[in-house]
Amino acid sequence: SSKIRNLEGGSSDDVAVLEDHIDFSSAKKISKIEEKIKKGGSPDCLDDDINPSTRNETATEAQIQVLKAKLRVLQEELDSVVRECRKKDDENQNLKSQLKATEGDKSRLQRALNVQLSHTEKYKMLSQEENKTSEGLQQELIALKKVMQ
Repeated sequence: SSKIRNLEGGSSDDVAVLEDHIDFSSAKKISKIEEKIKKGGSPDCLDDDINPSTRNETATEAQIQVLKAKLRVLQEELDSVVRECRKKDDENQNLKSQLKATEGDKSRLQRALNVQLSHTEKYKMLSQEENKTSEGLQQELIALKKVMQ
């Protein structure tokens, strides 16, 4: 539980430790601890209050040791998952910020596009009007040339 409290504080050391747990396999670790206990040894990771002289006297004590070891392994896994979740939350927040900026850019570009389209339509209409005027003037020119001849 002290590890969870440390993670809640969000220290920068917690992020660096994440790389150490990437290839973490709880099943292997628990199996090794169980084998060591069955052979009569004491796992290195156990810091319990059981007296070493009575450690192997009962199966219940051995089960307690195994359960404590499993608990520690699962706690390490939980700590790793919590760090990974925090990392993902940070990534999500960064992506949300990028998305918001991109949406702002999109709306700005859309407004610019709309202005340019309206200008294009305006100039297209002006061009058509000028073409009509030009055709009319050419017709008048042709008529005047006929009159002058």
